[in-house]
Amino acid sequence: MLLSMRGIEKRFAGVAALSGATLEVAPGEAHALIGQNGAGKSTLIKILTGYHRCDAGTMEFDGQPLDPRSPAEAQALGISTIHQEINLVGYRSVTENICLGRESRRFGLLDWRAMHREAQAALARLGLEIDVRRPLADYTTAVQQMVAIARALGFRAKLVVMDEPTSSLDDREVAVLFDVIRRLKADGVSVVFVSHKLDELYAVCDRVTVMRDGRTVRVAPMDGITRLQLVSDMLGRDVADSEATGAAAQAARAGEEMLAIEGLHAPPRVRGASLSVRRGEIVGLAGLLGAGRSETVRVAFGADAAADAGQLRFEGRPFSPTEPREAIRAGIGFCSEDRKVESIVPEMSVRENLTLALLPHLARAGVVDEARQREVVDRFIRRLGVRCAGPEQPIRELSGGNQQKVLLARWLCMDPKLLILDEPTRGIDVGAKAEIQALIRELAEGGLAVLMVSSEVKEIVDGADRAYVMRDGRTVAELSGGRLTEDALMAAMAHGPHEAVLAEGAPHE
Repeated sequence: MLLSMRGIEKRFAGVAALSGATLEVAPGEAHALIGQNGAGKSTLIKILTGYHRCDAGTMEFDGQPLDPRSPAEAQALGISTIHQEINLVGYRSVTENICLGRESRRFGLLDWRAMHREAQAALARLGLEIDVRRPLADYTTAVQQMVAIARALGFRAKLVVMDEPTSSLDDREVAVLFDVIRRLKADGVSVVFVSHKLDELYAVCDRVTVMRDGRTVRVAPMDGITRLQLVSDMLGRDVADSEATGAAAQAARAGEEMLAIEGLHAPPRVRGASLSVRRGEIVGLAGLLGAGRSETVRVAFGADAAADAGQLRFEGRPFSPTEPREAIRAGIGFCSEDRKVESIVPEMSVRENLTLALLPHLARAGVVDEARQREVVDRFIRRLGVRCAGPEQPIRELSGGNQQKVLLARWLCMDPKLLILDEPTRGIDVGAKAEIQALIRELAEGGLAVLMVSSEVKEIVDGADRAYVMRDGRTVAELSGGRLTEDALMAAMAHGPHEAVLAEGAPHE
């Protein structure tokens, strides 16, 4: 093996990020590394590339013990990384980016002629001929990706780690990248390919390592494992044993349509999303990480750039919010996936966080009516059962479940018509999760329309009246009633829109 990582352990603040993880890569092999968010992929790669050091385990690279203490040391050994976000210098020339940190010199001065030749040769190896004297920013994302690869190979890389390299590429550019990977393999260079797009894995990879909860749960040749098995391994649920437990669905309760999305395109992540949500209904939005779920609901809330194709309707009228305040005025609330970064203000109190969106309605002539504010806060703390020392306690001191209740209260006090919840129970304990799920059901029974994004198949099946499945930016299935099962959801995640899953009710493109 070119690379062998065995029994890798890593803890952060006492919490295990890796528990006996394993990764082995053969010479000239394209090896897929996959897993859901929090599976441990990034931590394993950071240990491999010298950003972190492992707490336990053994590593070997090219027949020698491996223990890089920095990314530069790993690079010197022949391990290069191409990150999801291209971290090159746009205003510098292509040559400067390729040769950065290892510039050729002659008589103490930069040898530009030699460096230009080196850059041209490196790109020619990848089948690319461009003017290397021009600024990198003049070129497309795909060309910049090729430059990043050329730079990595310039360090005489024996192993190239590609972290979601196709996330910002179109189909034609992806095909070019795959051709480059095949050339690398033919030259004996190995590739660790991190992606959530299953079709890409089968197109270019030889073997796959699946991680879950910090552990390696499967290593298999790509031609020896099905998409359904990969999805099952990532989610940690046995498809064969799963049951249809969606008894909570009460579609008859649903009223008029609140939100409709048809053929939404917002590249690069959303490429044909369609769904609808009715009053009094919980609609689940499922799919693997990177499927375009969060990006779709963020467009609907105005949090991301507007779509360049497709239609949105809210309460039967055309709707295209360019910023969140427009969606809020229309009656939409949104709990973001990243609670700590995009939702709570850690140093503010429970009171301040809870009424953040309501402040314009509580103020007169720029002065907040504190009596009304206290009444609202006390009412929703009681209604949602928020466990805190009092309204003035900093929200950062609350548990994850109670922080999430405060965020729900933030939107409920606005009396919304539609509530969008992106991963509403992520990072909270089992007890708090059950409380949040019961609260969401209670809100729907009261007439609120709920659109819920979740990575947990069981949460969708148990909690939603209907569910849509997204894959590679497209809606590939709609499931409801007896068809809303864990088997059907995972099958839709694993297969494309033109396969049997369409029989389950997926919109046709």
